[in-house]
Amino acid sequence: MTLDPIVSFLIIAVVVIVLMSVFLSFFPIMLWISALASGVRIGIITLVAMRLRRVVPSRIVNPLIKATKAGLGLNINQLESHFLAGGNVDRVVNALIAAQRANIPLIFERAAAIDLAGRDVLQAVQMSVNPRVIETPIVAAVAKDGIEVKVKARVTVRANIDRLVGGAGEETIIARVGEGIVTTVGSANSHKDVLENPDMISRTVLGKGLDAGTAFEILSIDIADVDVGKNIGAHLQTEQAEADKKIAQAKAEERRAMAVAQEQENKAKVVEMEARVVESESQVPLAMAEALRSGKIGVLDYMNLKNIEADTQMRSSIGKTDGPPDGKDG
Repeated sequence: MTLDPIVSFLIIAVVVIVLMSVFLSFFPIMLWISALASGVRIGIITLVAMRLRRVVPSRIVNPLIKATKAGLGLNINQLESHFLAGGNVDRVVNALIAAQRANIPLIFERAAAIDLAGRDVLQAVQMSVNPRVIETPIVAAVAKDGIEVKVKARVTVRANIDRLVGGAGEETIIARVGEGIVTTVGSANSHKDVLENPDMISRTVLGKGLDAGTAFEILSIDIADVDVGKNIGAHLQTEQAEADKKIAQAKAEERRAMAVAQEQENKAKVVEMEARVVESESQVPLAMAEALRSGKIGVLDYMNLKNIEADTQMRSSIGKTDGPPDGKDG
């Protein structure tokens, strides 16, 4: 059984296409031709070796073409080593070209280190050419007269290429500027001085060298807004007076409780003394009985004593009933 010529032709075409695809995947002929046309001398074997090392040739050759056209003098080993280290080759080359055009001294090794450190080296170069404005949040500070002042500042910074690796970021700049604002306002005698001369804040803060150890260079600090807040001094004095009042009330309550306790204690002593009197009076009949038994007094003496007590009680009752009803003499 023979195959149809058309079917045979299609099978051969498919096989040829598959073989060409496999061949071109390992031998990037078009990329090699583009490199040669751009003046980049690179061997086809080198491109095949990149495939074997799991390196995408286009990610190395295309940036190398741009670098060669820009006159950077880079070689393929530098770019491939940076790619294998996990860097972004295209971004590093673009940063080097931008730095060369802006007359910023930047070598490949430093740019690669900045890229591997996780910073955008191209953005850093662009920021060196076009400074960036960082706006701080509202910073509240209190002057010596107790008035709160709310300040918002705009910080113009430029990237410092030499300190991008290991330098502090924007958060440190914002924190240091906020600290400088609090210090400057706190040292002012009156909040009116700050409102009249807000540039005293920018001058003082700018003179502190806040960009030391950071990845930026501060060009200027401008005060965007200054507002008057609460009277913190009066508020604190009010709270202190309220606290003193509560302390005085607590001490007064303590003294009152001590006085009530002392009164109750005195009442208890009176009751105790009355009990002792009653106890002593209860001993009198016993003593009289003992005296009668022992013959120290006679029956007539006892009767005379009773008559005297009765006479005394009668006189006392007469004295109470003979007085005027209204308690007045006459």
